Amino acid sequence: MTDDRAQLEALLDATTIAHVAYVDDEGRPCVVPTSIARWGDQVVIHGSTGSRWLRAVGDGRAVAVSVAEVTGVVVGHISCETGVHGRSAVLFGQFETLTGDEKLAGLDVMLDRHLPGRSGEVRRPTGKELAATQVMVMRLDQWSCRVMDEEPKPPQQDADAATWSGTVSVAPRTGTIEPSRSNQAQVPGSVVRLADDFTV
Repeated sequence: MTDDRAQLEALLDATTIAHVAYVDDEGRPCVVPTSIARWGDQVVIHGSTGSRWLRAVGDGRAVAVSVAEVTGVVVGHISCETGVHGRSAVLFGQFETLTGDEKLAGLDVMLDRHLPGRSGEVRRPTGKELAATQVMVMRLDQWSCRVMDEEPKPPQQDADAATWSGTVSVAPRTGTIEPSRSNQAQVPGSVVRLADDFTV
């Protein structure tokens, strides 16, 4: 475990998917995957106002939000020593629903997190579209972060064994652009830059 805030922020800036855990009105534990973005000292999520789980976590109840990033596979001498390299964190707190200009700003943060610069390429949402969208933030006040980066170490009895061990970096990145069938516009700069970032 680490208490390094920079490690937490770096992880949040490197991931776009989180899992939000809460207890529903009937006492059942629930976990929902959703897109996420760090916005200064808070994280932001958004979705439809018709979403049952968003309405639930928007009422101020306690939630836990987990994020993780896998950067490699640890190949150990034995099965018990095999695992992954990466970072993970769990955030604890409550979500707050945004309105007005803060709501618009939160939407821009979410959009530009996935496609940097995209908010400057699209029109502003209408009042009806905004009314159908919920935007919420949670402060980064309570959290736990873990960094997994140790190399595999053989048990004493296997120290001289001829079994390979080490790590394999993983990067599932392709950067392939696939326009929608109804698309009639040229590929915008934000999409080209994103694809370039994902090309290795």
